[in-house]
Amino acid sequence: MSGTYLGMPAFPRAARDAVRDTTLRGNLRHATHTIRDKRARAVAELDDWAALREAGKRIKDHTLRHLDRYLVRVEEAVTAAGGTVHWAADAEEANRIVADLVKATGESEVVKVKSMATQETGLNEALEAEGIRAYETDLAELIVQLGKDRPSHILVPAIHRNRGEIRDIFRSEMGEWGRPAPEGLTDTPAELAEAARLHLREKFLRAKVGISGANFMVAETGTLVVVESEGNGRMCLTLPETLISVVGIEKVIPTWRDLEVFLQLLPRSSTAERMNPYTSMWTGTTDGDGPRAFHLVLLDNGRTDTLADEVGRQALRCIRCSACLNVCPVYERAGGHAYGSVYPGPIGAILSPQLRGTGSEIDASLPYASSLCGACYEVCPVAIDIPEVLVHLREKVADQGGAGHRLERAAMRTATWLLDHPAALNAAERLASSTRKLHPKRLPGPGARQWTNSRDLPDLPAEPFRDWWKKNHA
Repeated sequence: MSGTYLGMPAFPRAARDAVRDTTLRGNLRHATHTIRDKRARAVAELDDWAALREAGKRIKDHTLRHLDRYLVRVEEAVTAAGGTVHWAADAEEANRIVADLVKATGESEVVKVKSMATQETGLNEALEAEGIRAYETDLAELIVQLGKDRPSHILVPAIHRNRGEIRDIFRSEMGEWGRPAPEGLTDTPAELAEAARLHLREKFLRAKVGISGANFMVAETGTLVVVESEGNGRMCLTLPETLISVVGIEKVIPTWRDLEVFLQLLPRSSTAERMNPYTSMWTGTTDGDGPRAFHLVLLDNGRTDTLADEVGRQALRCIRCSACLNVCPVYERAGGHAYGSVYPGPIGAILSPQLRGTGSEIDASLPYASSLCGACYEVCPVAIDIPEVLVHLREKVADQGGAGHRLERAAMRTATWLLDHPAALNAAERLASSTRKLHPKRLPGPGARQWTNSRDLPDLPAEPFRDWWKKNHA
């Protein structure tokens, strides 16, 4: 993955600062509770939701098991339909491909559909370094871009901003990027949306190059699918002369019949809608209709490594609905920026450390950014067992050692040895019982001390259980 967010403090330190921001916590609490309550009502309307969820899981698992075959089929179908397919092993290669394609058109600006993949690769910054300006057209992404900010939510990137803050950003920044905000702009949603519409309209009509991601790729026909709520995506996908789509290799599904399942799961899980307002599909190029040139950049960037992990690979089922964020007590209090990744919340805590590895302090801390309450698994529309993967990744982080894990690792090794040697375990239990009056009430060390600040250590019994059993059941 891109190093855009690396260098941030580990999650505990970043979260500690975030929870002190009362405005942020208020914004997050209001937004996440509203979205998750609406989602619960939308899901409850379907009697077969559990069956749909299981179908989505099975389709994704089948596709991941045969990913090589389906990716080749995508390439063949897109090429046959007049498109060009490019393969990118990592973020740097993907950005270079896109920059070269844009420069080949002679253009110096592009319009973008909201895309997690291009955020992951840091495409906007890479294009800027090449003298190309990228304009975000999703309303929330526009707010983030104008505010020189970073997204904090998968579905609602500007969830950490309230209406007053958005009004101030529009007033001060819109003129730097194009059409300025109207005089006397207020913070009413209708006025803010109209200001964004007027600002973006000139860009839609002027841009010759569009950049998108995709929610799904249908291997059967080479069709790409984008679902959205505002219509900006439809404008970016149809008006430019050249369209470049950067898509993670895990977004492929085998057939159109499979797409039916996900077009029921995704809207209800993300925006709590029965059907999303705009579903745009395109297959290669067509004379006289839409872009004249279409390029598909298939992005790996750590996905193949993730696929090799039998437990962790289930993270690649993710359809980016963000339902897990909206029910997570940790995300609600810490916000998305604390995760140091474009993928925040529970899914980010298992996806980012697999795509980027756990070599950095922030990535090594992410598997611990959870209470393991399981709410994320309950709402996931493709049944990703996020708590299972979190525990799996914690084990990996502990095995690699590092600050905070050496003592834990030594303790586990000692416990393993004792459990393998019953006589030694029996002696240790008797010694612990005989010295119990000398035991401290709190554990030593900064991390352990924090744990016992809010809970008491259990008192040891006067004698080991085995001694008691022999005495009472001789």
